[in-house]
Amino acid sequence: MDLTVDHVTVAGADLDALDAAFASAGLPAEYGGAHSNGVTHMSVVGFRDGSYVELVSTEASNTASPWWNDPIRADGGPCAWAVGVDDIEAASETLRERGVAIDGPHEYERERPDGTLVEWDLTFLGGGDPGHTLPFLISDRTPRERRVRPTGDLGASAIRGVETVVLAVANLEAAIERFETAFDLRGVERGVPSPFDASVARFPGTPVALAEPTSDGWLADRLDRFGPLPVAYLLGLDARADGRFDVGRAAPFGDREVRWLGLTEPVGCPYLGLVDATR
Repeated sequence: MDLTVDHVTVAGADLDALDAAFASAGLPAEYGGAHSNGVTHMSVVGFRDGSYVELVSTEASNTASPWWNDPIRADGGPCAWAVGVDDIEAASETLRERGVAIDGPHEYERERPDGTLVEWDLTFLGGGDPGHTLPFLISDRTPRERRVRPTGDLGASAIRGVETVVLAVANLEAAIERFETAFDLRGVERGVPSPFDASVARFPGTPVALAEPTSDGWLADRLDRFGPLPVAYLLGLDARADGRFDVGRAAPFGDREVRWLGLTEPVGCPYLGLVDATR
């Protein structure tokens, strides 16, 4: 199965605050509407490769969300990721045969502010909140351009899209085995240099990076608070410069460097990085 990122999710208690923070960082968001669960609503930060960041919250602040309730209420930020598949029935069956717990496919929809209906199917993998470690699967039933398109002027930006999902895990070896079994992955690289206070492994050619804390600190605290879930998203950047993005000093990440955007809302520290997509 081709693990191509469809989208990643950032959760917070106030959707307007998330929208404003992303816009301030040069990443304009477009309101996408309410979900058919009657509880959550979302905005889209769409990139030119078709991937996007979903900003999600509850419409009413005192309502429990069926998904990502703790990250929404506690401003947890990165909380999920999804991969796109053409045949979600076949992909779901393949994963079931490999011993992965499968829930789906299920039909979902939302209505955009312009009245356009967006419909898709989802399959959830492994139990727990969707996409907290293993991604959830998504397949469109309406034309994809209804669900996502480059927002603002990001179609002309140097950012191609979401390239890597860094997942916080409590047991690195167990997480590696889980991905190897589910997606028939091989050739894991351990000991990946990174800016995280963690043991990091990745599967080359995929968007998967796994990080197990090696000491007390923010990553360990986050894992204790929310359990395993994404901790950072890396965006692929063309070699050409793009002066709109305010970035910090470069830090190692594997054989490349990552520069963190100044965006810290809502978690209080950077979680969106830029990496060279041409390597």
